[in-house]
Amino acid sequence: MFQAIKLLKRAPLSALFGIVVILAYLLVALAAPIISPFGESEIVGAEYEPWGDQFLLGTDALGRDITSRLIYGARNTVGVAIVTTTLTFLLGGITGLLAATLGGWVDQILSRIIDILMSIPPLIFALLILAILGASITTLIVTIAVLYCTRVYRIARAVAVNIVVMDYFEVAKLRGEGIWWIILHEILPNSGAPLLVEFGLRFCFVFLFISSLSFLGLGIQPPAADWGSMVKENASLITFGDITPILPAGAIALLTVAINLVIDWISALRLKNVRIA
Repeated sequence: MFQAIKLLKRAPLSALFGIVVILAYLLVALAAPIISPFGESEIVGAEYEPWGDQFLLGTDALGRDITSRLIYGARNTVGVAIVTTTLTFLLGGITGLLAATLGGWVDQILSRIIDILMSIPPLIFALLILAILGASITTLIVTIAVLYCTRVYRIARAVAVNIVVMDYFEVAKLRGEGIWWIILHEILPNSGAPLLVEFGLRFCFVFLFISSLSFLGLGIQPPAADWGSMVKENASLITFGDITPILPAGAIALLTVAINLVIDWISALRLKNVRIA
């Protein structure tokens, strides 16, 4: 805890800005029902009401409050991205560490499966699966997790391969420790920093991928508020000089930039061999 406070005191302004933005997004997502002026799908006015006192950012084509949907969009878009990224890391991280630890035929089989999955274009594959199985939240999460776990597998395996040749790894094997004990107590603690950086990067990719699918109509489905679908729903307003469609796009861009600023700082700490986990 004290180590984290010391690191934050020495953090650059860019990293502090990123941390503040991330915390603000999380706060908005958690407190959405409290701070939102209207319900997520509640029709509260006429279509395309202008910005004003009653509707701060106007209404959409169905008369729903844009401000409320932006707030709920933080919960839906960011929430689904966090769950998907976590599942991605569980799939890719566990298999990658296991492949490096066991080696031999296990490593070969898992690596060849990953090679096959990596050869498939992610967007085309996701569109195909979602079109066949339906664009439910569960299908969306599992499909993206399977597609992106390949990158996590590569990172986890590459890091673990450098650890399994260390003396403390051999000592743990000679003591008779089990595979999972070695992974949890010897490999994982020594690979935390690069995996943490990869988690942030992978979250950005997943977050943007979900927003892209929603824009195409196969992501988070209506009436749930989602920033990607909000851009599509209000895109026609650009023709009339209304910047409303830019707001959800800006929300996506701001969070992505904030996470990358924090990742850059963590990467710099890694290069300086500063303990962060």
